[in-house]
Amino acid sequence: MRERRAERDRRRAREFEAFVAGAAGRLLHAATLLTGDPEAAEHLLTAALARTYAAWDRLNGEDPYDCTRQELAARFAHTARRHRRPCGGALDRLTPQERLVLVLRLYEGVAEEQAAAQLGLPAERVRAICLRSVATMRSRPAPPPRPEVATP
Repeated sequence: MRERRAERDRRRAREFEAFVAGAAGRLLHAATLLTGDPEAAEHLLTAALARTYAAWDRLNGEDPYDCTRQELAARFAHTARRHRRPCGGALDRLTPQERLVLVLRLYEGVAEEQAAAQLGLPAERVRAICLRSVATMRSRPAPPPRPEVATP
């Protein structure tokens, strides 16, 4: 009995490691777009991946990437007030909600209805937020790049 459980745990770990090896780069990029801070993005992604790993056996054929992306978005939405400080990125001009909608819709390619269901908003509201975000990005000039700090 212990041997079967140990083998199942090893198989689960191998499957999850393979998933992370294939998806972590794109998920980390999405988290970085959301937070504007690489360190905060790593923390956000680590928490989302931990939740996915905990639910790994219960996925029952669901795409683990979708589950992790949903968890990432939910965690960002829950902690959005922490991500208001500008970090010099192109998306700094947007509110956290606008960043989340823009990343889900345009970077991740999530359908409007799916994004709306995930965020608990009507599809029309998600469409309006996305259009406003794109207009904001187009209307204002990009912020000047942060100066590099020279090290002695």
